[in-house]
Amino acid sequence: MFKRKKRKVPSLNTTSTADISFMLLILFLVTSSMDVDKGLTRQLPPVIPEEQKEITDIDQHNVLQLHIMADGSLMCNESLLPIEQLQERVQTFVSVEANRLKHVIQLETDREANYDAYFQVQNAIVRAYHHLRDLQARKQYGKPMTQCSAEEQLSLRDYYPQRIAEVNNSPISADNKIQVSDIQQKGGSR
Repeated sequence: MFKRKKRKVPSLNTTSTADISFMLLILFLVTSSMDVDKGLTRQLPPVIPEEQKEITDIDQHNVLQLHIMADGSLMCNESLLPIEQLQERVQTFVSVEANRLKHVIQLETDREANYDAYFQVQNAIVRAYHHLRDLQARKQYGKPMTQCSAEEQLSLRDYYPQRIAEVNNSPISADNKIQVSDIQQKGGSR
């Protein structure tokens, strides 16, 4: 009787599909911008066993108290200080000969403060130390710190040690002294 013709189903030519998808992948990788996380380059102090830790009483006059408030403002020794003036304030505090080796910068940050304010404060502190060390390098060696040898840079870091104590709350004792058990003495950013 009647025979139906078998129809061929047209097929798509897929040989170039892999090439096209590969090209699109490369296009998106090249044209898209990827966020690069910013961070602080810090060398943390070595871990000290509990039996070797000692609590140091530090005179309040040798402590520069910084508090980053929830709204991003900065308190320096209980008075408002614009972050733009922090570098100069740290330089003045650290460069006093009596404080140079005994100073501590106590940094307290409110939990609601944003990271931008924290990074601005950290950067201002690092810039202050770098500036002081650079001035000392020019005075002592006649060249900027970046051109000094590793041994000279180490002596400059010893001359202006970076001593920062980050605390959760201010442990001020009744005799107006602060107890800091974990002062981070750092050589600065590398």
